[in-house]
Amino acid sequence: MTFRSSLIVTLAISLGLAGGAGAQTPPDSSVVAAWVQLGAEGAEARAVIEGASCPAATVDGKPRPMAMRAAGGVDFPEVCALPLPAGAASVQIAGRPLALPRPARRIVVLGDTGCRLKGLAVQACNDGRAWPFAAVARLAAAQKPDLVIHVGDYYYRETACPPALKLCAGSPSGDRWGAWAADFFDPAQPLVAAAPWIFARGNHETCDRGGKGWTQLLDSEPYPADGACRPVSAAFTVHSGDLQLHVLDSGLSEDRGRQPDQVASIRAQIDRLAPALDHGAGWIITHRPVWGLVPVARIGPASPIEVGLNFTQQTALKGRTLNGVQMILSGHVHHFQAVDFGARRPAQLIVGTGGDVGPTADTATAYGGPRELDGMDADTFTFSRFGYVLLEKDGEDWTGTFHDAEDVVRASCRLRQRRLSCEESGAPRKAPPAG
Repeated sequence: MTFRSSLIVTLAISLGLAGGAGAQTPPDSSVVAAWVQLGAEGAEARAVIEGASCPAATVDGKPRPMAMRAAGGVDFPEVCALPLPAGAASVQIAGRPLALPRPARRIVVLGDTGCRLKGLAVQACNDGRAWPFAAVARLAAAQKPDLVIHVGDYYYRETACPPALKLCAGSPSGDRWGAWAADFFDPAQPLVAAAPWIFARGNHETCDRGGKGWTQLLDSEPYPADGACRPVSAAFTVHSGDLQLHVLDSGLSEDRGRQPDQVASIRAQIDRLAPALDHGAGWIITHRPVWGLVPVARIGPASPIEVGLNFTQQTALKGRTLNGVQMILSGHVHHFQAVDFGARRPAQLIVGTGGDVGPTADTATAYGGPRELDGMDADTFTFSRFGYVLLEKDGEDWTGTFHDAEDVVRASCRLRQRRLSCEESGAPRKAPPAG
């Protein structure tokens, strides 16, 4: 397939103006995706283009040329980038506006969003109920968030759809643009248009899986001169109002191992961000949960039998106070889970619910209670459904609601300092704000 054949519509949708009343001129057909992402140096606009040189952006009414981030080739088209000045009021690419950063008071969190195609593990990518990421993204966009946090795992179409299987027929595969567009950029477009993003690297984006696409498209670091995939992306902090968001790469951190090199990698990232982790109010964003429980078996109606993870990160964090960290946001386990340690340790929130299939031992009915995790008593709350989390600032606290793929609120939470409490709910969602 050509880049243009399936993705001309991508730009129009991603910029929120396809057929809209404000569309004065047609979009530049060479731009097939565009977004704003936040990294260590602030906000950056990026564009994926086909068959043309990098376009000029317009920042606060003045033209600003974009620079090539990564050259196009057989597997990926060209990617262009432009660092955005702090305080910019408007940004356009190809004549269309992009969402700009503002102090985050409404944050959408989701992760593990792609459609699984790997050998005999085949998800029904052509069925919107079996793989509902497009609906989840559309519903989350309607919440008008200030920021979107993706906790990792974008690329899942690793092998071809088996012949004659209609449930995934026609799907692209492999670490190339067609698969990345189908797994993420196409279905995410309404949400891409709604707000800037923070991207965390997942274990599906390691160099032996989707590392080429990660490096070319989403890594916050400059594209390497030799085009090589970085085994570990540098940790960074995003400041949004008085909230500090610390992003760590845990893609290579074994869940139930303690390999010295992997432990050292996490420690080095923690050192890079210190002392910010010890002061203020912040969250760590990392794909693999530091403290999580994964269901491995279930007998009858009883709650699943669970095992803990992640031993690599737990070992790396030994002796660290993390006094400036209230909560850790993660995915990796394909369910919703809240873990509360009281004031002694940051809370853990897992939102691996964006679209990929969940553990077979899990249940849609909430379960949990007291557990010991990494030598400390905790209170847990878990269930398995597709959906997203909306976090909203409420005074000094944050409230959270989990919305399923039909936008029904299934759980309500409150984060007060380090205390994270959640309860099951069946109430319909609140209406998004006006304007």
